[in-house]
Amino acid sequence: MKNNSHIKFLIWNGLKGIGWLMVLLALYFLFREFVFEHNSDFWVQRFYSRPLIIYGIYLASEFIFGLIPPELFMLWAINKGSTTVYFLNLAFFGGASYGIGYLTFLIGRHLHRRLYFRFFRKKFFMNYWPLLNKYGSLLIIVAALTPIPFAAVSMIVGSTNYSSSKYLKFAISRLVRFALYGYIIYQTHQF
Repeated sequence: MKNNSHIKFLIWNGLKGIGWLMVLLALYFLFREFVFEHNSDFWVQRFYSRPLIIYGIYLASEFIFGLIPPELFMLWAINKGSTTVYFLNLAFFGGASYGIGYLTFLIGRHLHRRLYFRFFRKKFFMNYWPLLNKYGSLLIIVAALTPIPFAAVSMIVGSTNYSSSKYLKFAISRLVRFALYGYIIYQTHQF
């Protein structure tokens, strides 16, 4: 019975992640058709001539619990240059996300006894505590693969003194998300 609820949780959140990706792709294609094509010089100059700003925004977003979906950065990267450049950007985004997840895990581990962290945890992370208690390690995998904030879950998991080696093993599924979503974006962009 327990495994059945775990599988439902994984499937439900996986479907939400795929649905979110489809919505982003639809919005992207609408934006590209009705806005970008009519004033492409403005957009190229504004966003593609300053990649360090985009990388900085991405890193900040991943650290601040995924405020901007990483798929938007993948869409930015697909228009940046060649296929090689796209896959290099994808590798950077995935590696950075995995690394930032581990950094937030370590922050959670370090701050878990601090009074202000307990307030922060109660104020912002209360939704995830019952999930962590119910699903345990599966929550790390689901957060890595779906729109559940990966950095927030990583911080919560770190605050429970969870094993670093186990965390790193389960969190590697974050790279699977980037590979899968990156491939889907690459294939849909070929039209």
